[in-house]
Amino acid sequence: MHLPTPEQSAAAEAFPTGAHLVIQAGAGTGKTTTLAMLARTARRQGRAGRYIAFNRAVARHAARTFPAEVSCGTAHSLAYTAVGKRYQARMNAPRRAGWRTGAALGIDEDMAVPIGTRKVTHKALSYTVLRTVTRFCQSADQEIAPHHVPPPRGAESAPLHAQLAALVLPYARKAWADLQHPDHGVVRFEHDHYLKMWALSEPVVPVDFLLLDEAQDTSPVVEQVFTAQRDHAQLVLVGDSAQAIYGWRGARDVMTAFDGRQLTLSRSFRFGPALAAEANRWLTIAGAPIRLTGSPCRETELRRVPVPEAILCRTNVGAMAEVIGQLEAGRRVALAGGGQALGALARAADDLEAGRRTGHPELMLFETWAELREYAESDPAGRDLLPLAELVDAHGTEALLHALDQLSPEDSAEVTVSTAHRAKGREWASVRVADDFTGPDDLDEPGEDGTPLPGPVDLGEARLAYVAVTRARSLLDIGGLSWINSHPAGDPPPAPPSDPGPTGGKPAEQQAEGAEGTAHSGERGAGDR
Repeated sequence: MHLPTPEQSAAAEAFPTGAHLVIQAGAGTGKTTTLAMLARTARRQGRAGRYIAFNRAVARHAARTFPAEVSCGTAHSLAYTAVGKRYQARMNAPRRAGWRTGAALGIDEDMAVPIGTRKVTHKALSYTVLRTVTRFCQSADQEIAPHHVPPPRGAESAPLHAQLAALVLPYARKAWADLQHPDHGVVRFEHDHYLKMWALSEPVVPVDFLLLDEAQDTSPVVEQVFTAQRDHAQLVLVGDSAQAIYGWRGARDVMTAFDGRQLTLSRSFRFGPALAAEANRWLTIAGAPIRLTGSPCRETELRRVPVPEAILCRTNVGAMAEVIGQLEAGRRVALAGGGQALGALARAADDLEAGRRTGHPELMLFETWAELREYAESDPAGRDLLPLAELVDAHGTEALLHALDQLSPEDSAEVTVSTAHRAKGREWASVRVADDFTGPDDLDEPGEDGTPLPGPVDLGEARLAYVAVTRARSLLDIGGLSWINSHPAGDPPPAPPSDPGPTGGKPAEQQAEGAEGTAHSGERGAGDR
């Protein structure tokens, strides 16, 4: 084992004091190694704790690295032990269509309620009821309320949402009451349901310390339970505020406002100085609390990459376009996460083109393809659906579904196509950023020379761009993000101070501990320690 960096040593020295800590760990900066150091320190102190991971795969990886005195799992595993196991009989219930669950809750199959110019059918209402319960379960709220009702496409305005909420809430509350029965009920019992029940019980986790990983993307319900332990347990939040990219589904960055000692890990072992400088451009735009230094032991080039290992896209629709292009070029293509989401969109589009309403949650209020097309072209709220409309019009739904049928597994593919969201936590040797990452619109007022002035970069987009550019180890083609080179916000920031390396002044090339997957698959490769 090589010596730790000064930043890793600082974290290891701060942890035994018992102070609450916030560790901002940039992309590839040795987060897992650092947490294992803290866990070994706790073992020497005779303290027992728990590591809370974002998902089971990460928890299993940590369990192979951490000492036995630190239990590794998810928030759901804690909740299952305390509450969920009582509902085991309901969790294995067969899946059934949401409208059938709605009918069991009292939603008449002949119901069709006008909301503005749209009609909410019994199928759309049933889906919205179930989604409302899910959003409540992800929140820190005590009761189901109007803001838990998701505004459907085509009915986003406040008056229409209020009208919809009044219709939905009685059924949503009935569904939540149904879920309280351990042995019987009409609503399919999900993992988020027992997590919420556990949180509402105000649990006490009997440990000396808690390590919360990926703290920048914490759901409010987990945040509520975690922060409630601070009077009896040391809390350590670890993550990267600049990678907080799941706000659209209710996640919150709990790191920036947390009352604790702030520490950083800024030396990346994944890539070299050139890519660190590119990452720092986006970190500056996002107002992130850290700047990265690259490893002097790695050489990462920024240039055009015609045949990359991975192509990262902004949207699912952009990913579909890349899949088609790569298949036409004769390459074996994998799609990260599989093609289920894109297939569902394509089948929904096919329904609308045939004049049938669809049950797809994104498109369920539209009666025809022409209606969706008009919404995408004329309504600002539907602008992100325009690429889908253009993709369907250009290729047809049959060709899209045929392309999805030709996908290969990642371990046998020549190129992996992924959204940037799904690429988080992964890495590849070579990466190209797809063209669906577009720059901000120009401002209405031109500059002094009469040329258009680009608008400001959205902070959420800057964070997503940061995730995308930091997935590469050796080669990065910034592709669709190259607009930043001519944007005023893209001026390179001053170079960060030189990294002193590990204790002793020599560069650290740390050994990967229990790295999961392979370099080709992109799963936690040797650069993510």
